[in-house]
Amino acid sequence: MNLKGRNFLTLKDFTPEEITYMLDLAADLKNKKKKGIPVDHYRGKNVALIFEKTSTRTRCAFEVAAHDLGMGCTYLDPTGSQIGKKESIADTARVLGRMFEGIEYRGYGQEIVEELAKYAGVPVWNGLTNEYHPTQMLADMLTIREHFGDLKGRKLVYMGDARYNMGNSLMIVCAKLGLHFVACTTKEYFPNEELVETCKGYAKESGATITLTDDVKTGTRDADVIYTDVWVSMGEPDEVWEKRIKDLSPYRVTKEVMENAGEKAIFLHCLPAFHDLKTKIGKQMGEKYGLTEMEVTDEVFESAQSKVFDEAENRMHTIKAVMVATLGEQ
Repeated sequence: MNLKGRNFLTLKDFTPEEITYMLDLAADLKNKKKKGIPVDHYRGKNVALIFEKTSTRTRCAFEVAAHDLGMGCTYLDPTGSQIGKKESIADTARVLGRMFEGIEYRGYGQEIVEELAKYAGVPVWNGLTNEYHPTQMLADMLTIREHFGDLKGRKLVYMGDARYNMGNSLMIVCAKLGLHFVACTTKEYFPNEELVETCKGYAKESGATITLTDDVKTGTRDADVIYTDVWVSMGEPDEVWEKRIKDLSPYRVTKEVMENAGEKAIFLHCLPAFHDLKTKIGKQMGEKYGLTEMEVTDEVFESAQSKVFDEAENRMHTIKAVMVATLGEQ
Protein backbone atom coordinates (compact mmCIF):
# COMPACT_ATOMS: atom_id res chain seq x y z
CA MET A 1 0.00 0.00 0.00
CA ASN A 2 1.61 3.23 -1.13
CA LEU A 3 0.20 6.44 0.38
CA LYS A 4 3.40 8.46 -0.03
CA GLY A 5 2.71 12.14 -0.78
CA ARG A 6 -1.00 11.86 0.06
CA ASN A 7 -2.77 14.46 2.18
CA PHE A 8 -4.81 13.31 5.19
CA LEU A 9 -7.78 15.67 5.25
CA THR A 10 -10.89 13.49 5.66
CA LEU A 11 -11.46 9.73 5.57
CA LYS A 12 -13.82 10.29 2.63
CA ASP A 13 -10.59 10.39 0.59
CA PHE A 14 -9.48 6.87 1.62
CA THR A 15 -10.67 3.39 0.75
CA PRO A 16 -11.53 0.87 3.49
CA GLU A 17 -8.32 -0.99 2.56
CA GLU A 18 -6.21 2.17 2.96
CA ILE A 19 -7.79 2.95 6.35
CA THR A 20 -7.18 -0.64 7.50
CA TYR A 21 -3.57 -0.39 6.30
CA MET A 22 -3.05 2.68 8.52
CA LEU A 23 -4.60 0.86 11.48
CA ASP A 24 -2.31 -2.14 10.90
CA LEU A 25 0.68 0.19 10.60
CA ALA A 26 -0.32 1.94 13.85
CA ALA A 27 -0.60 -1.41 15.65
CA ASP A 28 2.87 -2.37 14.40
CA LEU A 29 4.39 0.98 15.46
CA LYS A 30 2.70 0.72 18.86
CA ASN A 31 4.09 -2.79 19.35
CA LYS A 32 7.59 -1.58 18.43
CA LYS A 33 7.39 1.35 20.86
CA LYS A 34 6.26 -0.94 23.70
CA LYS A 35 9.22 -3.22 22.96
CA GLY A 36 11.65 -0.30 22.77
CA ILE A 37 12.41 -0.87 19.08
CA PRO A 38 13.24 2.55 17.57
CA VAL A 39 11.70 3.68 14.28
CA ASP A 40 13.66 6.92 14.08
CA HIS A 41 14.75 6.79 10.46
CA TYR A 42 13.29 10.19 9.52
CA ARG A 43 16.26 12.12 10.85
CA GLY A 44 16.84 15.35 8.94
CA LYS A 45 13.11 15.76 8.26
CA ASN A 46 10.90 18.37 9.92
CA VAL A 47 7.18 18.94 10.39
CA ALA A 48 5.16 22.08 11.15
CA LEU A 49 2.17 22.02 13.48
CA ILE A 50 -0.30 24.88 12.97
CA PHE A 51 -2.76 25.17 15.86
CA GLU A 52 -5.46 27.82 15.49
CA LYS A 53 -7.38 25.81 18.12
CA THR A 54 -5.26 24.65 21.04
CA SER A 55 -5.22 21.03 22.17
CA THR A 56 -3.60 18.67 24.66
CA ARG A 57 -3.89 15.27 22.95
CA THR A 58 -3.43 16.36 19.33
CA ARG A 59 -0.37 18.49 20.03
CA CYS A 60 1.29 15.93 22.30
CA ALA A 61 0.47 13.08 19.89
CA PHE A 62 2.01 14.88 16.89
CA GLU A 63 5.07 16.08 18.84
CA VAL A 64 5.87 12.72 20.44
CA ALA A 65 5.20 10.88 17.17
CA ALA A 66 7.53 13.24 15.28
CA HIS A 67 10.28 12.95 17.92
CA ASP A 68 9.95 9.15 18.01
CA LEU A 69 10.43 9.10 14.24
CA GLY A 70 13.57 11.26 14.55
CA MET A 71 11.99 14.40 13.09
CA GLY A 72 12.21 18.01 14.13
CA CYS A 73 8.93 19.67 15.06
CA THR A 74 7.87 23.34 15.00
CA TYR A 75 4.71 24.31 16.88
CA LEU A 76 2.85 27.42 15.74
CA ASP A 77 0.10 28.47 18.15
CA PRO A 78 -2.64 31.04 17.37
CA THR A 79 -0.22 33.89 18.11
CA GLY A 80 2.81 32.28 16.46
CA SER A 81 1.71 32.39 12.84
CA GLN A 82 0.45 35.01 10.40
CA ILE A 83 -1.78 32.49 8.60
CA GLY A 84 -4.90 34.21 7.29
CA LYS A 85 -4.03 37.48 9.07
CA LYS A 86 -0.99 39.14 7.46
CA GLU A 87 -0.33 36.29 5.05
CA SER A 88 -2.75 34.34 2.89
CA ILE A 89 -3.20 30.61 3.41
CA ALA A 90 -1.79 29.93 -0.07
CA ASP A 91 1.36 31.96 0.66
CA THR A 92 1.81 30.37 4.09
CA ALA A 93 1.47 26.91 2.52
CA ARG A 94 4.11 27.66 -0.11
CA VAL A 95 6.54 29.03 2.49
CA LEU A 96 6.13 26.13 4.91
CA GLY A 97 6.21 23.59 2.08
CA ARG A 98 9.78 24.75 1.26
CA MET A 99 10.96 24.24 4.85
CA PHE A 100 9.04 21.22 6.12
CA GLU A 101 8.31 17.69 4.91
CA GLY A 102 4.79 17.72 6.34
CA ILE A 103 2.28 20.20 7.80
CA GLU A 104 -0.44 19.60 10.40
CA TYR A 105 -3.36 22.00 10.72
CA ARG A 106 -5.89 22.20 13.56
CA GLY A 107 -8.44 24.96 13.44
CA TYR A 108 -11.66 26.12 11.86
CA GLY A 109 -13.15 25.55 8.40
CA GLN A 110 -12.25 22.50 6.32
CA GLU A 111 -11.61 24.88 3.41
CA ILE A 112 -8.48 26.16 5.23
CA VAL A 113 -6.79 22.76 5.44
CA GLU A 114 -7.91 22.02 1.86
CA GLU A 115 -6.24 25.23 0.64
CA LEU A 116 -3.06 24.48 2.59
CA ALA A 117 -2.95 21.07 0.92
CA LYS A 118 -3.51 22.59 -2.51
CA TYR A 119 -0.45 24.85 -2.29
CA ALA A 120 1.99 23.20 0.14
CA GLY A 121 3.51 20.57 -2.15
CA VAL A 122 4.05 18.30 0.91
CA PRO A 123 1.56 16.11 2.85
CA VAL A 124 -0.92 18.10 4.94
CA TRP A 125 -2.62 16.42 7.91
CA ASN A 126 -5.94 17.48 9.41
CA GLY A 127 -5.61 17.66 13.22
CA LEU A 128 -9.24 18.83 13.47
CA THR A 129 -11.53 21.19 11.58
CA ASN A 130 -15.14 22.15 12.24
CA GLU A 131 -16.24 19.46 9.80
CA TYR A 132 -13.85 16.51 10.26
CA HIS A 133 -11.49 14.90 12.77
CA PRO A 134 -9.83 12.02 10.87
CA THR A 135 -6.85 11.38 13.19
CA GLN A 136 -9.28 10.82 16.07
CA MET A 137 -11.12 8.24 13.96
CA LEU A 138 -8.02 6.09 13.51
CA ALA A 139 -7.41 6.17 17.28
CA ASP A 140 -11.04 5.20 17.92
CA MET A 141 -11.02 2.33 15.44
CA LEU A 142 -7.69 1.01 16.77
CA THR A 143 -9.09 1.09 20.33
CA ILE A 144 -12.27 -0.75 19.31
CA ARG A 145 -10.28 -3.34 17.35
CA GLU A 146 -7.86 -3.89 20.24
CA HIS A 147 -10.76 -4.45 22.63
CA PHE A 148 -13.04 -6.64 20.49
CA GLY A 149 -10.54 -8.13 18.05
CA ASP A 150 -12.52 -6.90 15.03
CA LEU A 151 -14.54 -3.97 13.65
CA LYS A 152 -16.99 -5.23 11.03
CA GLY A 153 -20.53 -5.67 12.30
CA ARG A 154 -19.94 -3.78 15.56
CA LYS A 155 -22.58 -1.23 16.62
CA LEU A 156 -21.35 2.26 17.52
CA VAL A 157 -23.77 4.80 18.99
CA TYR A 158 -22.86 8.49 19.06
CA MET A 159 -24.87 10.52 21.58
CA GLY A 160 -25.06 14.30 21.68
CA ASP A 161 -24.45 16.88 18.95
CA ALA A 162 -23.89 14.84 15.78
CA ARG A 163 -23.77 17.80 13.35
CA TYR A 164 -20.06 18.55 13.41
CA ASN A 165 -16.61 16.93 13.17
CA MET A 166 -17.16 14.01 15.58
CA GLY A 167 -20.59 12.91 14.38
CA ASN A 168 -19.57 13.41 10.73
CA SER A 169 -16.28 11.56 11.00
CA LEU A 170 -17.61 8.63 13.04
CA MET A 171 -20.41 8.15 10.53
CA ILE A 172 -17.89 8.15 7.65
CA VAL A 173 -15.41 5.71 9.23
CA CYS A 174 -18.13 3.34 10.44
CA ALA A 175 -19.77 3.30 7.01
CA LYS A 176 -16.43 2.65 5.30
CA LEU A 177 -15.30 -0.13 7.68
CA GLY A 178 -18.61 -1.94 8.10
CA LEU A 179 -19.67 -0.81 11.60
CA HIS A 180 -23.33 -0.02 12.25
CA PHE A 181 -23.52 3.70 13.07
CA VAL A 182 -26.30 5.22 15.16
CA ALA A 183 -26.68 8.95 15.84
CA CYS A 184 -28.78 9.04 19.00
CA THR A 185 -29.90 12.59 19.66
CA THR A 186 -32.76 15.00 19.15
CA LYS A 187 -33.60 15.57 15.45
CA GLU A 188 -32.16 19.11 15.42
CA TYR A 189 -28.69 17.62 16.09
CA PHE A 190 -28.65 14.93 13.37
CA PRO A 191 -25.80 15.03 10.80
CA ASN A 192 -26.57 16.85 7.55
CA GLU A 193 -28.62 14.93 4.98
CA GLU A 194 -26.11 15.17 2.16
CA LEU A 195 -23.37 13.50 4.23
CA VAL A 196 -25.84 10.88 5.49
CA GLU A 197 -26.62 9.96 1.86
CA THR A 198 -22.90 9.80 1.00
CA CYS A 199 -22.31 7.49 3.97
CA LYS A 200 -25.24 5.28 3.01
CA GLY A 201 -23.38 4.75 -0.27
CA TYR A 202 -20.25 3.64 1.63
CA ALA A 203 -22.41 1.47 3.90
CA LYS A 204 -23.88 -0.38 0.92
CA GLU A 205 -20.37 -1.46 -0.04
CA SER A 206 -19.28 -2.49 3.47
CA GLY A 207 -22.46 -3.99 4.91
CA ALA A 208 -22.82 -1.19 7.47
CA THR A 209 -26.06 0.60 8.38
CA ILE A 210 -26.74 4.25 9.24
CA THR A 211 -29.48 4.97 11.80
CA LEU A 212 -30.68 8.33 13.09
CA THR A 213 -32.92 8.14 16.16
CA ASP A 214 -34.06 10.28 19.07
CA ASP A 215 -34.98 7.20 21.13
CA VAL A 216 -32.24 6.42 23.69
CA LYS A 217 -33.62 3.00 24.67
CA THR A 218 -33.84 1.70 21.10
CA GLY A 219 -30.76 3.52 19.85
CA THR A 220 -28.36 2.21 22.49
CA ARG A 221 -29.75 -1.33 22.83
CA ASP A 222 -27.06 -3.99 22.30
CA ALA A 223 -24.44 -1.40 21.31
CA ASP A 224 -20.78 -2.37 21.33
CA VAL A 225 -19.57 1.22 21.66
CA ILE A 226 -21.25 4.22 23.29
CA TYR A 227 -19.51 7.43 22.25
CA THR A 228 -20.03 11.05 23.21
CA ASP A 229 -18.28 14.41 23.10
CA VAL A 230 -18.64 17.78 24.82
CA TRP A 231 -21.89 19.56 24.00
CA VAL A 232 -20.27 22.90 23.14
CA SER A 233 -17.32 22.95 20.75
CA MET A 234 -14.22 25.12 20.98
CA GLY A 235 -14.81 28.56 19.55
CA GLU A 236 -18.58 28.56 20.15
CA PRO A 237 -19.96 31.36 22.36
CA ASP A 238 -20.96 30.69 26.00
CA GLU A 239 -24.56 31.64 25.18
CA VAL A 240 -25.15 28.29 23.49
CA TRP A 241 -24.58 26.33 26.73
CA GLU A 242 -28.08 26.84 28.08
CA LYS A 243 -29.83 25.56 24.96
CA ARG A 244 -27.43 22.61 24.53
CA ILE A 245 -27.86 21.52 28.14
CA LYS A 246 -31.65 21.68 27.78
CA ASP A 247 -31.68 19.86 24.43
CA LEU A 248 -28.98 17.26 25.07
CA SER A 249 -29.37 16.32 28.75
CA PRO A 250 -31.68 13.41 27.76
CA TYR A 251 -28.70 12.05 25.77
CA ARG A 252 -26.21 12.08 28.63
CA VAL A 253 -24.29 8.78 28.89
CA THR A 254 -25.40 7.26 32.20
CA LYS A 255 -25.14 3.91 33.95
CA GLU A 256 -28.64 3.12 32.61
CA VAL A 257 -27.47 3.78 29.02
CA MET A 258 -24.48 1.46 29.49
CA GLU A 259 -26.69 -1.24 31.06
CA ASN A 260 -29.08 -0.98 28.12
CA ALA A 261 -26.14 -1.42 25.74
CA GLY A 262 -25.02 -4.47 27.69
CA GLU A 263 -22.04 -5.71 29.69
CA LYS A 264 -19.81 -6.04 26.63
CA ALA A 265 -20.20 -2.36 25.65
CA ILE A 266 -17.33 0.09 26.00
CA PHE A 267 -17.47 3.85 26.48
CA LEU A 268 -15.38 6.21 24.34
CA HIS A 269 -14.90 10.00 24.39
CA CYS A 270 -12.41 12.08 22.39
CA LEU A 271 -11.74 14.24 25.52
CA PRO A 272 -11.64 16.57 27.32
CA ALA A 273 -14.83 15.49 29.14
CA PHE A 274 -17.09 17.33 31.56
CA HIS A 275 -17.71 14.37 33.89
CA ASP A 276 -17.15 16.35 37.11
CA LEU A 277 -16.58 19.92 38.32
CA LYS A 278 -12.78 19.77 38.43
CA THR A 279 -12.29 22.06 35.42
CA LYS A 280 -12.72 25.82 35.29
CA ILE A 281 -15.47 25.70 32.63
CA GLY A 282 -17.12 22.66 34.22
CA LYS A 283 -17.25 24.46 37.57
CA GLN A 284 -18.67 27.63 36.02
CA MET A 285 -21.35 25.78 34.04
CA GLY A 286 -22.11 23.52 36.99
CA GLU A 287 -22.73 26.49 39.25
CA LYS A 288 -24.74 28.32 36.62
CA TYR A 289 -27.00 25.40 35.65
CA GLY A 290 -26.95 23.28 38.81
CA LEU A 291 -25.14 20.31 37.22
CA THR A 292 -22.40 18.05 38.53
CA GLU A 293 -21.72 16.39 35.15
CA MET A 294 -22.58 17.09 31.52
CA GLU A 295 -22.34 14.68 28.58
CA VAL A 296 -21.24 11.67 30.66
CA THR A 297 -21.61 10.81 34.33
CA ASP A 298 -18.51 10.41 36.45
CA GLU A 299 -19.69 6.89 37.27
CA VAL A 300 -19.48 5.84 33.60
CA PHE A 301 -16.29 7.80 32.88
CA GLU A 302 -14.44 6.09 35.74
CA SER A 303 -15.96 2.64 35.13
CA ALA A 304 -14.23 -0.48 33.80
CA GLN A 305 -16.21 -0.06 30.56
CA SER A 306 -14.53 3.29 29.90
CA LYS A 307 -11.59 2.97 27.49
CA VAL A 308 -10.96 6.70 27.07
CA PHE A 309 -7.32 6.61 28.16
CA ASP A 310 -6.47 3.69 25.85
CA GLU A 311 -8.12 5.80 23.14
CA ALA A 312 -6.12 8.92 24.10
CA GLU A 313 -2.83 6.98 23.96
CA ASN A 314 -3.79 5.61 20.55
CA ARG A 315 -3.92 9.15 19.15
CA MET A 316 -0.11 9.10 19.19
CA HIS A 317 0.33 5.66 17.60
CA THR A 318 -2.20 6.36 14.83
CA ILE A 319 -0.83 9.84 14.08
CA LYS A 320 2.61 8.27 13.82
CA ALA A 321 1.16 5.81 11.30
CA VAL A 322 -0.32 8.67 9.23
CA MET A 323 3.09 10.37 9.12
CA VAL A 324 4.92 7.18 8.14
CA ALA A 325 2.34 6.27 5.49
CA THR A 326 2.25 9.71 3.84
CA LEU A 327 5.94 10.57 4.13
CA GLY A 328 6.85 7.12 2.83
CA GLU A 329 9.06 4.44 4.36
CA GLN A 330 12.67 5.53 4.52
